Amino acid sequence: MFGGGNKIKLDKDLIERAKQVAEVAGYASHEEFITHIIERELANFEEGDSDEDITEKLRGLGYIS
Repeated sequence: MFGGGNKIKLDKDLIERAKQVAEVAGYASHEEFITHIIERELANFEEGDSDEDITEKLRGLGYIS
């Protein structure tokens, strides 16, 4: 899932937590779980009607000021 030369560096503890949750939730791997979470979050942002909506969501989450 993370193949093709694309690499994302994540904290070791975060990976361990993802592995535990993925196993309990029935995912085939922690990579599948992480991909699902990222896809779900991206869909939340893509539902916005405009760039302004996305900007407001990011501002609300504290990613931008």
